Amino acid sequence: MRYLLFSCLVVGSMLSVQAQSNQVRITHDEAQKRVSVTVDGKPFTAYIYPGPAVLKKPVLYPILSAGGNFITRGWPLDPRPGERIDHPHHVGMWFNYGDVNGHDFWNNSIDVGPEHKGPFGTIVHTGVKSMKSGKGQGELVVTANWLDKDNKVMLQETTTFQFKAGTNNRIIDRTTTLKAMDKDVVFKDNKEGMIALRMARQLEQPSTKAEVFTDAQGVATKVPVLDNAGVTGLYHTSQGVEGDAVWGTRAQWNKLTGTINNENVSVVLSDDPNNIGYPTYWHARGYGLFAANPLGPSVFTNGKAPAMNYTLGAGKSVTFHYKLLIQSGDLSDIALKQLIK
Repeated sequence: MRYLLFSCLVVGSMLSVQAQSNQVRITHDEAQKRVSVTVDGKPFTAYIYPGPAVLKKPVLYPILSAGGNFITRGWPLDPRPGERIDHPHHVGMWFNYGDVNGHDFWNNSIDVGPEHKGPFGTIVHTGVKSMKSGKGQGELVVTANWLDKDNKVMLQETTTFQFKAGTNNRIIDRTTTLKAMDKDVVFKDNKEGMIALRMARQLEQPSTKAEVFTDAQGVATKVPVLDNAGVTGLYHTSQGVEGDAVWGTRAQWNKLTGTINNENVSVVLSDDPNNIGYPTYWHARGYGLFAANPLGPSVFTNGKAPAMNYTLGAGKSVTFHYKLLIQSGDLSDIALKQLIK
């Protein structure tokens, strides 16, 4: 009896350890144009590149917390009840910009309306360079081309994703290097950028009125008021700014807190001191757009700061590094600083 009890305890302990091994596995399904990332066999995220007929850029979609809840919006790929259906170009987590040599990479989608005049740029996946699975961490390296309206390559992109998993958190480190081809590339001062997520409805900030937002071309998008039941989001930056006031301010990091299916989560996007324009400006809206944009100082300050109009010379490269932390449970600012080092 004692032996049986001891054996059960040992087996139970082994199963518990095995269940929390945080094994990150990365698998590529070329037919589905999808690289899946799992933790102990459960979904974390996926790098998807279905092509311009579906999406005008590769994205990470969906993204889940350690508790298994979607932190990203489902629409337009997988609509969920109660979601907003605005901004069809907001899918998962992406990296692009609103004015690159006059081309709009941000607003491009298969549902772009006639009010958006373009010209539009498209980001096309060109290859998976490497994949590495492992305990607590996995790595994916991919390449893509930024194409102009004539499908000529303006920029070559190489991106390294590091996917990390703890018992109560998930981390995505994204390092993207852009190389200009045979011409200088100008990222004109523009608010539509640069690394961004579209959040699940529960992580939006409660809204008490309908809103109308305009893009860099002055095109208006109406964002209606919805039922606020279960909507719990709140932005909070490293500078102590909160709520809607974070838009257009600068900070090292921005933390979005909320509750999804009884799981308290903190979603933190952080800038890197080596990035251009550090600390970044925040293009974060209460309706679920969570973006960091270091290249639009003039537009974010209503002209008080000079326009950057960052220019990448022909043949030159620039690198951007951002970290996304998804923490289950409460996360103090002090603990946050340790996790995003």
